[in-house]
Formats: sequence, structure tokens, C-alpha cells
Amino acid sequence: MQILKEFKEFAMRGNVVDMAVGIIIGSAFGKIVSSLVQDVIMPPIGLIMGNVDFSNLVVTLKEKTETAEAITLKYGVFINTILDFAIVAFAIFMLIKQINRLKKKEEAPAPEPATKECPQCCSIIPIKALRCPHCTSELQAA
Repeated sequence: MQILKEFKEFAMRGNVVDMAVGIIIGSAFGKIVSSLVQDVIMPPIGLIMGNVDFSNLVVTLKEKTETAEAITLKYGVFINTILDFAIVAFAIFMLIKQINRLKKKEEAPAPEPATKECPQCCSIIPIKALRCPHCTSELQAA
């Protein structure tokens, strides 16, 4: 039963749940981008290149026979996949760039003070001073 308890603690940690949500949203986003590339971007590119449909571009290594299917290299599908990746990578880059721009810049920690006030005469003196140069009173070590 100890292992189930440990697994529950692991699975319910914030970063594991956040990662799972990110993977699910990323998968859905990937489908959207794939549709964008295949259905919106590739048809005009194919038209410009003389009615070429990239998904149909293949190199046949072995022709189809009665007993076996044809063996082909589908390099057109590979081109579509590369474009999918490039668009997803660019979209994620732009998203991260905007998030970083909107994120509040962390303030630098305040530097340690170099001076202090003399308790006798209220003059500003160096922090390491053991005697006030103005009133000559002895000071406690910092």
C-alpha cells in the first residue's frame, strides 16, 4: 500500500499535472496545425508549382503485384510533416516570446547598505566604522 501512496503523491504533484495538460493541449494544437498545412497552405503551393499535390509525391521501389502491395517512399508526406513541424515550432516560439515579454521582470535584490547612522549624533558613517568621525563616540561592531 505504501507504493500506491507514493504513486498518488507523484501523480498529483503540480508539475506532473501541468505537464499532462500541456501534452494534451499540444496534441490538439498539432492536429490544428496539420490541418492548416494540409488543407490551407499546401494546396496553393501545389497550384503555384503546377498542380502538384505533395501528399501524392512518391518514389516506387517495387511495383504492386497480385500477392503484394507496392513499396513506395512517400517523400511528399514527409515534406508536409516538415512544414507541420516548422509551423508548430514557429507558433510555440512566438507564444513563448509573448509570455516572456508579459512576465514581470524580477527585481534585483537590494544591495547591502554601505553606511549607517551614528546613534549619538545621527551622522552618516561607513558601516564598518567602530568610532564616529564626527562625535568620536564608540560604536558597536556591525
